[in-house]
Amino acid sequence: MQNQLLLLEDVEELGRSGDLVTVKPGYARNFLIPQKKAVVADNFTLRLRARLMEERAKQAIVDKKEAEELAGRYASLELSIEVKVDAEGRMYGSVAAVDIVKVCAKEGISIERKNVVLPHPIRELGIHNIQLKLKEGVIATFKLNVYGDRVSAKKVVKVEEPDLLQEAPPEFSE
Repeated sequence: MQNQLLLLEDVEELGRSGDLVTVKPGYARNFLIPQKKAVVADNFTLRLRARLMEERAKQAIVDKKEAEELAGRYASLELSIEVKVDAEGRMYGSVAAVDIVKVCAKEGISIERKNVVLPHPIRELGIHNIQLKLKEGVIATFKLNVYGDRVSAKKVVKVEEPDLLQEAPPEFSE
């Protein structure tokens, strides 16, 4: 049996404030209602809906303006991340959305992993365009320079192995 709820806040992948949604009882009972993100739709809450949608429209205008300003600032941004590479210059592993969030945090930019639009992890060195999904569907783009660490890309250090045929330490001698 499905429950009809009125959303009090925006819920990712479900709806926006003021929307009537139908969800499974467990989701409503265990998440939406205790977190005060939704209330059960009845006659009173349906009257509340008009006010919520009006507030949401005002907030959407403000959010879109802020997001567009951020997108303008991010357009000229170029960040760099160092990755480990082998002797031929191929990457070990890849650069994922979590790594991009960490690089942005070092530069004082606070974004969440869900904001990074990355269809697949970056597996090649070079400059890549990274898209961020901001509020109200505004897309921001910045450049990410993925470069290899200098030590392993230029020089392979040969490790000398100890001679195993040397004389055994005194504690192992008979």
